Amino acid sequence: RVCYVYEKCGHVYPMPDQEVKCDNPRCRFSPMHPKSCHGATCKQSCKQYRQHPQQYSPQIADYCPGCGGQAH
Repeated sequence: RVCYVYEKCGHVYPMPDQEVKCDNPRCRFSPMHPKSCHGATCKQSCKQYRQHPQQYSPQIADYCPGCGGQAH
């Protein structure tokens, strides 16, 4: 989850959620996970769960697009 924080006006713009694909072949949800890996072996050797979503809030030293560079 990404929320842009505009410092000059204080507005916060949440962005649409975006899934970042894992490239680890030992993760069941990765596109790199072998199709031949399944069953008990997969459960013992590969990650079987997704982690909690991470949040990222970059601070932008400007006005938001709605304010258009005008002080409010």
